[in-house]
Parts: sequence; C-alpha cells; structure tokens
Amino acid sequence: MIKSIKFTSIPTRDQQRALTFWTEQVGFVVHTDQPFDEHQRWIELRIKGSDTHLVLFTAHGQEERIGSFAGVSFACENVEKTYEELSARGVEFADPPRKEDWGTSAIFKDVDGNSFVLSSR
Repeated sequence: MIKSIKFTSIPTRDQQRALTFWTEQVGFVVHTDQPFDEHQRWIELRIKGSDTHLVLFTAHGQEERIGSFAGVSFACENVEKTYEELSARGVEFADPPRKEDWGTSAIFKDVDGNSFVLSSR
C-alpha cells in the first residue's frame, strides 16, 4: 500500500538559482545533487526534520509548468511568524497571511514564479 509521497517536483529554468533560493532563503537541505543528463542535475532537497523531499527538475516537455501554481501546500506551526522570517530573507509573498475559518495561509513565489501555499496545520 502507498505510505507517503517520496517527493514532488518543482519545475525550474535555472537549477542553480532555484537551489540557492530553496536552501538559502527557504532553509531546505540538499539530500542529493548529481548529474541527470547533459542538461540537468537531479537536485533533491528535504525539509529539515521531515521526510518531505522536493526535486528541482523539469521533465522534458513540461517546461510550460514553470511559473505556474505548483499545487503544493507547506505546513507550519505559525504562518505569521514564518511569513515574517521568509519575507526578511527576500521570499516574495502575494499578500500577507489571511485567517480563514479553517486556518491561516499565505501564498509565496519562488525565483521561477511558481506559487506555493504556506498554511497552518
């Protein structure tokens, strides 16, 4: 039976630029960084203290996904605090956090314009 998601892929134009963003600005850790083919590397990141992994990789023929809504929601304990910390590191948010009946959320973008949700648990 399926037990978890191994990784999700984040499409990117420039893997090195994306790597810098996700490690230095967001705080993820490199799990694997190795050649994939003559054009790309397989860069797998993990969230500190979690089994969640992201891959900075664009499959051939999927370039149109770059700069779109990624459909990924990152959970944190305190959206407002995380928003302040990431904003201070230069992460771009569409708007300040919003409180809803179901919780608090904010949408941020990576260096390729991909959008992600930051949400309370």
